Amino acid sequence: MLDYQIDDIDRKILRLLQDDAGMSAAAIGEQIGLSQSPCWRRIQKLRDSGVIRGQSIDFDHKKLGFNVMVFVQVRLTAQGRRNLREFSESISSLPEVMECHLLLGNVDFLLRVLVRDIESYEHFYFEKLSKLPEVQEVTSNIVLSQFKHTAKIPL
Repeated sequence: MLDYQIDDIDRKILRLLQDDAGMSAAAIGEQIGLSQSPCWRRIQKLRDSGVIRGQSIDFDHKKLGFNVMVFVQVRLTAQGRRNLREFSESISSLPEVMECHLLLGNVDFLLRVLVRDIESYEHFYFEKLSKLPEVQEVTSNIVLSQFKHTAKIPL
């Protein structure tokens, strides 16, 4: 990763890209008072430095039939804690897991799981998650309503 200092112009570019990742360098430049070429170079520097890691689309999971979101707290066995990499690799291979966070505290991992329905979560829980040898305890919290969802960083 390159060492790159972000300035106010970069922040403006990043704010616009957070709203529309497909926005062209010309359109961004026009909004921030920069011509297309220098704007494109700045975007490339942000990519090369790792500040911009990719480009994604935010889907409405319910409109795609994924109606159940679950936050899952996982506590590992003592053996599992000694080898976090195995658990991390196992979890990474499960498409239902949208996010996986290593925590400090009473719980080792927090997962955000997205499934079509409760039966799908039951299958995920019994056939996949609870069968991982590192897992000691699982606590599931089913989301009733979501009031805020954003991937935007407050620049």
